[in-house]
Amino acid sequence: MTEMAPGLGEFDFAGDDHVVPFQVEGLDVRGRAVQLGPMLDAILERHNYPLPVARLVAETVVLTVLLGTSLKFDGKLIVQTKSDGPVDLVVADFATPDRVRAYARFNEEALEEALKDGRTQSHELLGKGVLAFTIDQGAHTQRYQGIVALDGATLEEIAGVYFRQSEQIPTKVRLGVAELLDRDENGKPRHRWRAGGMVAQFLPDAPERMRQPDLSGGDGDDNEDLFDEDDLWAEAKVMVETIDADELTDPMVGTERLLYRLFHERGVRVYEPQAVYDRCSCSREKIRSVLTGLHADDIESTIEDGLIKVTCEFCSTTYRFEASEVRQQ
Repeated sequence: MTEMAPGLGEFDFAGDDHVVPFQVEGLDVRGRAVQLGPMLDAILERHNYPLPVARLVAETVVLTVLLGTSLKFDGKLIVQTKSDGPVDLVVADFATPDRVRAYARFNEEALEEALKDGRTQSHELLGKGVLAFTIDQGAHTQRYQGIVALDGATLEEIAGVYFRQSEQIPTKVRLGVAELLDRDENGKPRHRWRAGGMVAQFLPDAPERMRQPDLSGGDGDDNEDLFDEDDLWAEAKVMVETIDADELTDPMVGTERLLYRLFHERGVRVYEPQAVYDRCSCSREKIRSVLTGLHADDIESTIEDGLIKVTCEFCSTTYRFEASEVRQQ
């Protein structure tokens, strides 16, 4: 597996594969923004997904990176869909401080039928199901999991619902994915990927200013016209909503320039960027440990020509073991 080491861009701006924390003091807003390039491209190239599936995985990776880099402890954030659509599973996880991996599972026949019908949007590929956000702090700790229904909304909208349900913090999420077409060193056409995203949260000193209208179907008053949203948060949301997908992914704009365009009149401040890497957590020892824990009959059923082969679904690395290495003594 090739590790892409991101470097700072022009004028020491963050450049690709760096998450930029920011604060807009005049709006009581904090957040993170990112543009992903080589790191994302490496993940998607490894799997060679059909283009709509690759786009869905890219969106999930951006969302996972934005949320995972906010963790204040050693652990892992796992973002996973489980649904009844042509793409029935998408998983991306972020392991502190900087490791990212992802993969998707899809039914080839169902996907082909969906593409013939023009059903290429994320919600059409996923169908009905759930999106789970899991925080794992390791052994001897209890996992935290938040679950949101996949109800035909975009990943941006679903992430917003997650924040309202779990953290009750007014949050706006934007995600963008771009496909680039160029040629490799042999002149053959190839696809390259970029993605970008931003999460902005309203964090005033007075908690009562964070009050939000009830979600549809809740026990509160469904008439949002009667609800007075904080003026500063309303202004911040409008600003974030004006972002085009092209701006999120365009390397000529960059993360800092985009933040300046949006918030310079309100006094935006950026902090030290955090690099993220395409780096899987699998290892030969971890795989061997799993195999040795299997029942003897299960081990024997996996042996072919005296070898047991296991391929990591995330990084596609294949591990080979002699049967004697994993048979219980």
